[in-house]
Amino acid sequence: MDTRQSGDGHAADAGPDGRPAAAADAGPPGQRPGGRSRRPNAGHDGRVTLQDVADRAGVSMTTASRVVNEGARKVGPELAERVNRAVSELGYQANLQARAVASGYTSMIGVMVRDIDDPYFSLIAAGLVEATDTHQLLVCISSTSSGEQGEREYVALMRAQRARAVILIGSRSHNVAARDALRAEVSAFAASGGRVSCIGQDLLGVDTIMPENAAGAEALAHALAALGHRSFAILAGPRELITARDRVAGFRAGLRSWSVDVDPRWLVEGAFTRDGGYEAMSAVLAAGGERPDCVFAVNDVMAVGALARLRAAGISVPSDIAVAGFDDILTLRDVYPPLTTVRLPLKHMGEMAASLVLGDVRPARPRIIPVPGEVILRQSTLPRGPGRAR
Repeated sequence: MDTRQSGDGHAADAGPDGRPAAAADAGPPGQRPGGRSRRPNAGHDGRVTLQDVADRAGVSMTTASRVVNEGARKVGPELAERVNRAVSELGYQANLQARAVASGYTSMIGVMVRDIDDPYFSLIAAGLVEATDTHQLLVCISSTSSGEQGEREYVALMRAQRARAVILIGSRSHNVAARDALRAEVSAFAASGGRVSCIGQDLLGVDTIMPENAAGAEALAHALAALGHRSFAILAGPRELITARDRVAGFRAGLRSWSVDVDPRWLVEGAFTRDGGYEAMSAVLAAGGERPDCVFAVNDVMAVGALARLRAAGISVPSDIAVAGFDDILTLRDVYPPLTTVRLPLKHMGEMAASLVLGDVRPARPRIIPVPGEVILRQSTLPRGPGRAR
């Protein structure tokens, strides 16, 4: 094919008369290249086609396609403005299937979260969606309760749909076989040209936003011990989730530096939900004997459930028992007493995960971005005085 050098330094496709496409596009809007008048109507089925856009703008199909499909080879601002104006005037909508064939992917971004009801995930997703707004992308959010198996099936679906990117939000588990299967599917998606990032542990070989769960929980334990608390219960979350394990391990490490450990009766597992926290708190109370000074729930929604259970039992927080959580979800604005927690920048984490898959850079090695937590002391964990009821 004959190519000539265009004014922007790129080789330009030759037009039907042998001139470069840029020259062929030089005619006035409303007239097709080569002096042919544009068609007055859309296609026979009433749909506006890319050819209609090109005719209205007075440019070639090649130029119209480059503007509409945001191709790698750019056109000049004047031509781009004419094409965009024609798109707006005609109400043209791109054929996403055709775009996928041409570019290798659609404008879809798949987002998988573990629990869409959990404010932790919804706030991260909100930041992610905001970050994609200016890119005119379709964000497809789904939720799974089946761990890595559900995530693997979702990534496979996104690969079949030729999605531009996939973002996985949630903890990895101890199921090594399921995790390896997910990692293989993620690798296949990336090999097909898709981009992948995750929020959680660095175990999938992709760009990762990694909350420092253990370090945040350890810092919280130090802060609570410094307030005078010496006996603790832990509402530990699901055993299979690495996030829960890391937060428990970090908290216990912080307590050990104060020569404090946790009574096994007061280390109770439960679902990462409000009801899970309610039931785990019930188990702590049912253990009998002297109550702990303080309860640490490994996420805020469990802490909210614990507060409800204590209120139902007539136990006052913090005068009878202190309660702390982790994440600093927005729901805490309506919780009384205000909850001590470890703050993670949840919305910003979503924005960062989106930026990793939207950028032009494809790094040779996965980027790992640690996210520290910040201890926020509130009224649910006032200093323990010597005369406090037990």
